[in-house]
Amino acid sequence: MRAKGVMRVDTDLLVPFFDVDSMDVVWHGHYVKYLEVARCALLDAIGHNYTQMKAAGWVWPVIDVQLRYAAPARFGQRIIVSAELVEWRNRLKVHYVIRDAESGERLTRASTIQVAVNRQGEMQLVSPQAFIDAVERHVPDDVLRRLLPAAAAAVASPIPTIEPA
Repeated sequence: MRAKGVMRVDTDLLVPFFDVDSMDVVWHGHYVKYLEVARCALLDAIGHNYTQMKAAGWVWPVIDVQLRYAAPARFGQRIIVSAELVEWRNRLKVHYVIRDAESGERLTRASTIQVAVNRQGEMQLVSPQAFIDAVERHVPDDVLRRLLPAAAAAVASPIPTIEPA
């Protein structure tokens, strides 16, 4: 079972002609573009989009994409791409569902993972504080307390160090 996200954005798209293949269905590689459009809308809703990330000195490359196709999208079809934020403190993980706008039929399920990389090209194991703060301004306190008790405790109690004998 997939983790439930803490916030969701729905993006309405119309499948253009140039996205379909000779079988009149969306070529499989174009679904990644639809995910990107929805993810950008999600980051805009958070108030910390790619432009702001880059200005703060971070890039966020995609390191993992998973897609499961259930039914094809076709030229002229209205689809809704839902993007749900699942993880944000150590990496950016987003779950997606692409549905037919009219029937609600699920066409595709997907997820992406991104990590923060600084200007020196070093991957970070913790998301930048500015991003964490931007997300957590939009998540209700009760949800944060339910989701992050272990993370809060880990931050409050650092790993003990052992002094050499």
